[in-house]
Amino acid sequence: PILYSYFRSSCSWRVRIALALKGISYDLVPVNLIKDGGQQFSAEFKALNPMQQVPVLQIDGITLCQSLAIINYLEETHPNPRLLPQDPKKRAQVRMIADHIASGIQPLQNLGVLKQMGEKKMEWAQNCITSGFQALEHILQHTAGCYCVGDEVSMADLCLVPQVANAERFKVDMRPYPIITRINKALLELEAFKISHPSRQPDTPAELRA
Repeated sequence: PILYSYFRSSCSWRVRIALALKGISYDLVPVNLIKDGGQQFSAEFKALNPMQQVPVLQIDGITLCQSLAIINYLEETHPNPRLLPQDPKKRAQVRMIADHIASGIQPLQNLGVLKQMGEKKMEWAQNCITSGFQALEHILQHTAGCYCVGDEVSMADLCLVPQVANAERFKVDMRPYPIITRINKALLELEAFKISHPSRQPDTPAELRA
């Protein structure tokens, strides 16, 4: 497998965690979203992903874009350890939380949107994350165990950790979100989350390395 990734991309980080959890080795091709006006806009990369976004995973003779679609494919082809619970209700909760983050928070504060916001980008990102986290904290009151849904790591957790990192980067006050904070701390102690961390990637700038 070949993963086209950017060290700081939260969507790429989700996929790196999934690959690590499932023990799938891969070659990483860095795509710098800042350098040269954004390497994702090259004709070569547009041929891989017409949306010109990371991550892209080439695996089993196909090319996949969109982090949750990639994670679902990995789940179906490498079912252990599972990232979706067997219980249909818990499975629905996992997908709900993953979609809440991947559709309801992250796209609103990603690089392309922030460029449009100009000087207001920090305030915009904080507002998007805060409103999303207020809802998420309420949801987790009903679903959380050790992790987002019960005591097994799931696709929801793969979305949570990168989003908390974004919140910290945009200086969001995390004190109102004790459940999110507790779960994030527990997940960051797991090896798969450590090795996939943005501070430990081949394309991480020296000043940001762990």
